Amino acid sequence: MSDSAPTPERHRTFSLRLDRLSGVYLWALIILTFSLWKPSLFLSMATVHQIASQQAVIGIMAIGLLVPLTAGTFDLSIGAVANLSTVVVVVLQTNQHFSIPLSIVVAVAVAVAIGLVNGFVVVKLGVSSFIVTLGMATIATAIQTIVAGGNQPYPPTNPAWSNITNTQVFGFNIIIVYLIVLALLFWWILDHTPAGRYWYAIGGNPEATRLSGGRVGLWTWLSLIISATLAGVAGVLYASNFGPSLTYGSALLLPAFAAAFLGSTQFRPGVLNLWGTLLAIFVLATGVQGFEYVTGAQWLSDMFNGVALICAVSFAVWRQRRAGELRRRRRSRSQAALPLDSAPPDAQANSPDVVPTEATIRSDIQ
Repeated sequence: MSDSAPTPERHRTFSLRLDRLSGVYLWALIILTFSLWKPSLFLSMATVHQIASQQAVIGIMAIGLLVPLTAGTFDLSIGAVANLSTVVVVVLQTNQHFSIPLSIVVAVAVAVAIGLVNGFVVVKLGVSSFIVTLGMATIATAIQTIVAGGNQPYPPTNPAWSNITNTQVFGFNIIIVYLIVLALLFWWILDHTPAGRYWYAIGGNPEATRLSGGRVGLWTWLSLIISATLAGVAGVLYASNFGPSLTYGSALLLPAFAAAFLGSTQFRPGVLNLWGTLLAIFVLATGVQGFEYVTGAQWLSDMFNGVALICAVSFAVWRQRRAGELRRRRRSRSQAALPLDSAPPDAQANSPDVVPTEATIRSDIQ
């Protein structure tokens, strides 16, 4: 497998089928329903701006989370890492009198260091990413308490600090522009570069990727670094937009995972993809906002995200099992049609002279 010879992308045709765009249709239905139900509250640009700015941080975290997920790796530390970055960037300015740029660099560097440690333990020591990142989340929370001294830090008073996210662009806070830029960048990386193909290949079949020359450990390690880095960036932006908090990070972990798995049912069903993830974030947020206008209940966000995560993962598992069953049936039919003196496809595939290629890996995981 070589970076210099990327596999050509398959030709994709646009489709309006329900199985690919159900989220778009659901979003339109939600908007229509609450526009008729609560027009004075829901039908306003204030609602649009509120949803956009509130979900931008979750969107950035979800983009970071998507990278290790495509490689079959979990990062449960992103919420704690974001929260730690929030506290670090604020404390450095208010207590240590660091400049804004330097405090941001240090806060993101802390997140990068956590990603490096996560990757080292997962790749070099062979520990499950689920266990490693769950443990790292508690460590990051403890460090956060030490940095903050157990008390909620005061927000920086420099007006330039809040302008980082609250500057207006076409009526929207500039934080939504940051989300769009990162989304375009990582869409290009995941869908149009060898790096993205390696991550998808590792997530589909790490052993075949290793046999074909792919450096599975390196790419897995890099995915965890990217995840932690974007969590750190999200934490800095949260601090600028909403102020310091000691507890918000854990509340953003579930929405990010729910969006990633629910997004795998959109546009390219069965494949984790960036645009499906962002669509899921705003569909869920719009529904929650509408119901909050109607009921005033504060538990709706947790309920929506929890149900969405369970349903999305259940659907993904069902779809994977169904696809595997169809492949087994096709293989059985093809073997039954071969002459008796012919080698079956499985035997040919297991021949020492046949090494899986990047093209076959990519074909298998899609």
